[in-house]
Amino acid sequence: MGFFSFRGGVHPPYRKELAMDKPVQAADIPETLIVPLAQHIGAPCAPTVEVGESVREGQPIGEAKAFVTAPVHSPVSGTVKKIDKTQHPLGFKVLSVAIKPDGEGQKAYLPSLGDDITSLDGKAMLERVKEAGIVGMGGATFPAHVKFAPPKGKTIDTLIINGCECEPYLTADYRVMLEHTEDLILGSRMIGKILGVERIIIAVEKNKPEAIEKLKAIQNAGVFTAAVTETKYPEGAEKVLIHALLGREVPSGGLPMDVHVVVSNVGTALAVCEAVRDGKPLIERVVTVTGDGVKNPGNFLVKIGTPVERLVEQAGGTVGEIGKLIMGGPMMGLAQASFEVPVIKGTSGILLMQKESVLVEEYHPCIKCSFCVQACPVHLLPSRLSIIAEAENWQLAGEYGVNDCIECGCCTYVCPAKRPIVQLIKTAKIKLRKIKAREQE
Repeated sequence: MGFFSFRGGVHPPYRKELAMDKPVQAADIPETLIVPLAQHIGAPCAPTVEVGESVREGQPIGEAKAFVTAPVHSPVSGTVKKIDKTQHPLGFKVLSVAIKPDGEGQKAYLPSLGDDITSLDGKAMLERVKEAGIVGMGGATFPAHVKFAPPKGKTIDTLIINGCECEPYLTADYRVMLEHTEDLILGSRMIGKILGVERIIIAVEKNKPEAIEKLKAIQNAGVFTAAVTETKYPEGAEKVLIHALLGREVPSGGLPMDVHVVVSNVGTALAVCEAVRDGKPLIERVVTVTGDGVKNPGNFLVKIGTPVERLVEQAGGTVGEIGKLIMGGPMMGLAQASFEVPVIKGTSGILLMQKESVLVEEYHPCIKCSFCVQACPVHLLPSRLSIIAEAENWQLAGEYGVNDCIECGCCTYVCPAKRPIVQLIKTAKIKLRKIKAREQE
């Protein structure tokens, strides 16, 4: 049997066995939740509540005033204790709302739109996605209502639901596919109706046979089909996945909609189903807590704003000396300096690695082995880009296509000289963005 695949990529130790067979359990609600008003790509929200005010679960607490943004809602009923800047998982401080739960569970959900896909209105569902504050839950956190409304002239013929979850250790999407199969498919069909597409493909890596079996058992040929991909990182990167499934290449500087495709994560599809059918805003998500630095790895349904330390406590606490705390996976996740940072909409996993598992080695000059070129899934020259970045020649980096890098980290993973290639490339991209912003002033 053939599986969809792509040129390049790597095969890191996946270590999914640590948590993949652990059913999702509800995470404990902490004494205080810290809810950042910036949990998405785009403009941050403005607070709509005041200190001392009582709020209900699902009530808006952050107003979205720009186009590319998403509102923020209270994950619990309780009292606003503080509105101040706190540490964000991305490494900077943002305005956040601290809420003390009252345990009463009073809700302020939106009205249900129903679950009859034949009678649901696409425009009404799109507005609901916006009202519910849904963002891409694979980690990118792009506001979903913007993604689901391509501009005029951009026709969409295929919706891909991304269930590959190729990042090592993480199993949150896998558990969603197993435990919420019918809701996932309903949410996928809702997105399909919003986009007006007739073809929906859900992509799953072949290392998830139970999920594949469940999805194939209820697929609707001609409308909804399950596609099995090779187990290879980064199969789940949307540009890579589009090429693997459809043979279409997103142009340099372009987006999936340029090749008539929209890609959405399985968690996002589930959130759409709950928002449309139940009126539930995006106030919680499934998170994997895993690694050799945690006693009982597992999957948890977590309220947005829950401090990482409380989640780790519920997973049995730490084991050994922790060398690194990562929000996300080991390839594309972000190392955290504190256990006090909160879970946000884009948090798919919490990875704790013992000190002896973290390699800290001095890097050396490029030896021109070309391993990174062979591994790059988007056909760049990572070694050359890293050398250009070291020389701080930002314009030349742009000419070499640095902005087409998907930051998957394959280059750094295979480099025998231990060069921080992807970090150098990220620096070049940031510098180029700043140069462009100054030019537009």
